[in-house]
Amino acid sequence: MGGTMDGTRQQRRRGNTRQRIQDVALELFAEQGYEKTSLREIAERLDVTKAALYYHFKTKEEILVSIFEDLSRPIEDLIAWGRQQPHNLETKQEIVRRYSEALAGAAPLFRFMQENQATIRELSIGEMFKSRTLGLRDILIDPEADLVDQVRCVSAMFTLHAGMIVFQDLEGDPEKKREAVLEVATDLVAQAHRGSRSS
Repeated sequence: MGGTMDGTRQQRRRGNTRQRIQDVALELFAEQGYEKTSLREIAERLDVTKAALYYHFKTKEEILVSIFEDLSRPIEDLIAWGRQQPHNLETKQEIVRRYSEALAGAAPLFRFMQENQATIRELSIGEMFKSRTLGLRDILIDPEADLVDQVRCVSAMFTLHAGMIVFQDLEGDPEKKREAVLEVATDLVAQAHRGSRSS
């Protein structure tokens, strides 16, 4: 019995190391750019040997992809959930709300993506991100709706993206900013919904 307890504790600790590597790598990528950051520097800042780092990740790209996968898993879950739901306003507004939360959780990654677009294009992440975005778009859009209402739905999504980028360095309470952005996105979805009902 004692042995299994120890095993899970060790696994948890190993899990934490992986997360610490991701956090520190993302910090360094943000500070000095992805290209200029080496695995050695990541190890130094973590105060571990390069071998210890290598145990978890063989390359910088592996670290970045793992960060992306972990932080975008809630978005994948959201898409899976959305596909099961009725195509109504409640569902769409819930998707916008949950997407806003998922993006807030992935804020450091989002910032990195903005600042390192060339790197993102070269790695597999750009494609992964695009496919997530398109997956959400397909749930939010009513194929029968007017083009204007389809644009409103897609704009709701990009309003959340823009909120992440444009407002992050403005003064003010981050939570209030997120709520304001979310309100605008939710309004757009509601307008689109009303539009498609009245036509």
